[in-house]
Amino acid sequence: MCGALSDVQLQELSRHTVRHVHKPGDELLGDADDITSYATIIRGVVKLVKILEDGRQQIVGLQFAPDLIGRLFSRESQLSAEAATEIEICRVPKPVLERMIAETPGLEHRLMQQSLRELDEARDWMVTLGRKTASEKVASFIHLIATHHVPEGVGNSLPGKIEFTLPLTRADIADFLGLTLETVSRQISKLRLDGVIELVSSRVVRVHDPAKLAARCG
Repeated sequence: MCGALSDVQLQELSRHTVRHVHKPGDELLGDADDITSYATIIRGVVKLVKILEDGRQQIVGLQFAPDLIGRLFSRESQLSAEAATEIEICRVPKPVLERMIAETPGLEHRLMQQSLRELDEARDWMVTLGRKTASEKVASFIHLIATHHVPEGVGNSLPGKIEFTLPLTRADIADFLGLTLETVSRQISKLRLDGVIELVSSRVVRVHDPAKLAARCG
């Protein structure tokens, strides 16, 4: 977001923004809450949750740096946003950002690109949930997390070897993928036994051959 602003605009923005660090489980935005500010993710992972009237909930998406938390130009949130890991965010009041968007076509263009990218990712994930096998779903989830740990400047391709921490518990992964906890654990074990991934610990994954992981995504 900041890359689309001039030095003068960045100085003005800095007068209104506040950085916060949140622990895993902290709610950043509640379902049906009034939207009074937006936030850019600086580091960490945020999970988006939809809560039904009877209390059931479904994880419907994940956000990574530098995604924007909060639906632009909306009065009320349609989802709840919760820290999946320790996160650092930069909050800006809603009127300030929306005024800058009106004054800066480059900023509007950049945020529109981000929204369209998230829409494309959501459509891809619909294919994962609707058509892929349990094994392909779990591999696709691990591949999704891996791609968001690629160093800046490398592009979309994974490097030859990468190690990262899964931002969700296995129970949350099961919720996200529409599988049971037992199925997720079984498929992770199978990927490990087949040499696709290495488990450094229960949530730390090492991928030695990204092409092998990608092939298991279907």
